[in-house]
Amino acid sequence: MAPHCDTMDGPVVDAAEMALEMEDVNYILPFAPQTAEDELKGAFRKTLSVRELSEEAGELADYWFFETAVRLHRKGEEKPYEGLKPAGLDWGPVIPKAEKAIEDEDPENVIDFLASVLEDEIQKKFQMAISLKDHNLNDISTAREYVNAMLDFVLYSHHLYKFMINNDHK
Repeated sequence: MAPHCDTMDGPVVDAAEMALEMEDVNYILPFAPQTAEDELKGAFRKTLSVRELSEEAGELADYWFFETAVRLHRKGEEKPYEGLKPAGLDWGPVIPKAEKAIEDEDPENVIDFLASVLEDEIQKKFQMAISLKDHNLNDISTAREYVNAMLDFVLYSHHLYKFMINNDHK
């Protein structure tokens, strides 16, 4: 899941809000692992019950439910839960583009953007290595810079490839 899954404007809280609004836990269940279903259903029932007491009690219950949903979601990702983060954090340009792609059912903008960033980064690393390649053999300091730049380019390429073909990106 995107790094913003623990924010007040992230997809987990959005789904939890929809579940409460529609009074249907099925909106939030897919965001938690199956092993957490009973706990999430119990929290959902308690939240709906407490919401009826007062507006203030409802706000508190909603927030507790959001925290519970996010905590269980993070547990399913095998990531620590560090509390709910506020809405409006800047996660960079990719997340909004990816979310828009899902909404529009068209990944082209994301593909073009990532391809452009990838090309720029590979070119920078490659050019740095090439600029140091023909160093003086007696200039050990520059030779080390070349080795570091060359390895940075090669290993960046390798790790990127391994990440792209790996099916477990959690």
